[in-house]
Amino acid sequence: MTSKKKALGRGLDAILQSPETDITSRDISGNYVAGAIADIEIRKIEANPFQPRTQFEEESLRELAGSIGRQGIVQPLTVRKIGYDRYQVIAGERRLKAAMMAGLKEVPCYIRVADDEQMLELALIENIHRKDLNPLEIAISYQRLVDELKLTQEEVSKKVGKDRATVSNYIRLLKLSPEVQYAIRHGQITMGHAKALMGIADPEMQLNVLLKIVEKGLSVREAEKLAREAETGPAPSKKANTPALPEHIVAAGARLDQKLDARIAIRQNTKGYGSIVISFGSGSELERILKILNQE
Repeated sequence: MTSKKKALGRGLDAILQSPETDITSRDISGNYVAGAIADIEIRKIEANPFQPRTQFEEESLRELAGSIGRQGIVQPLTVRKIGYDRYQVIAGERRLKAAMMAGLKEVPCYIRVADDEQMLELALIENIHRKDLNPLEIAISYQRLVDELKLTQEEVSKKVGKDRATVSNYIRLLKLSPEVQYAIRHGQITMGHAKALMGIADPEMQLNVLLKIVEKGLSVREAEKLAREAETGPAPSKKANTPALPEHIVAAGARLDQKLDARIAIRQNTKGYGSIVISFGSGSELERILKILNQE
């Protein structure tokens, strides 16, 4: 009796692999059929046209190729059959590229049936959960799910396991200027910086703020402050709006400071109304000040 392996687990692996079989089988033409796990020649495998990743880091691929050269491919690729002895990658394109770099002629593959909608969905999920895309690639992938699969943002959020606000913020990246998108793609700014820039409507102003963020290495909080100022102008200085106190009030404050042996702050507006703030550092100090005041 042929032993059957259990599915690799819930989530992505449960999507990509059948819990029923790992039996290698062939159809009458000698081709592997859906449901099989088999070593397939690399020359017979095509890239996934729905692949959301547009960049594969060369150094990372070389490291993976070295590992594959020493140990082989631990986890099979997932492919779909597209014709006579032809296959297309559903998940594992990075492993396929690394295997080619390592000089392998064949790679282990799990063969399954998938239509174009499933190809796009599985490619997106596989990349997000196994190797992070840059924010723009994620944004493009979400938008493709909306445009090509006719999904709402709410439906996309359920499929990828993210909340709707997160999906919406990623898609909004696609409305930013080309310069900002370039900075995101190349890691010059983070998603947090990008969200700050989203609040700037004017493209030229947006670019000016971007340049300051990159040149000065501003934090997300500093970028948010700069973006607010770009839209509304700098916050008014409190000191500039506070009129200078008359000399007799300054002198009275100094006398009270000396009498109470405490820090005194006196404020007065342009209409003459004001306040006196007496600072104390402990309960006992407050009692001391109150005794002095009660003696008056």
